[in-house]
Amino acid sequence: KSANPQWREQFDFHYFSDRKDILDIEVWRKDNKKHEELLGTCHVDITALPAKQTNCLELPLEKHPGSLLMLIAVAPCTGVSISDLCVCPLGDPNERQQISQRYCIKNSFRDIKDIGFLQVKVLKAVDLMAADFSGKSDPFCVLELGNDMLQTHTVYKNLNPEWNKVFTFPIKDIHDVLEVTVFDEDGDKPPDFLGKVAIPLLSV
Repeated sequence: KSANPQWREQFDFHYFSDRKDILDIEVWRKDNKKHEELLGTCHVDITALPAKQTNCLELPLEKHPGSLLMLIAVAPCTGVSISDLCVCPLGDPNERQQISQRYCIKNSFRDIKDIGFLQVKVLKAVDLMAADFSGKSDPFCVLELGNDMLQTHTVYKNLNPEWNKVFTFPIKDIHDVLEVTVFDEDGDKPPDFLGKVAIPLLSV
């Protein structure tokens, strides 16, 4: 019930060179659980923003009244990566030793915000639901930790996909939950949900 909402939320998007350069933003209004209405959209060209500084932007909503006030910073990606199984960070003994030393007890207070990092190996899925008329699916896997999100490539026409990828996330809150969701890619349409698992970090 506000025409001037304040969210004060921070989201981290991991921007890789092979991704698109436009940040798409949508503002929605929700009446109840069933009814939602689009209040406007705006777009930010990431390549046009100065790097290594916080940019304050007031973005008018396209074809709708109102604007969004946002702080956007483009900075080098630290602690986040996607790699193959053969080159995962903890697989290298030297790198594993450096990581162990970085998070040993005597270094606990060197950087209070640097709690640690999570390494996840996404190997495969088994017996997924068929989402296509052909009796197959085009599955990909999305990993979310806090407001961080990474995803695998799509394996086409397969109910038993193998991704064999390693993902690393910096941990900002030990009470966060790792959510792993499998979707079916559906062309230009929104992906179909195939299943989900939630893993609290405290259980690892």
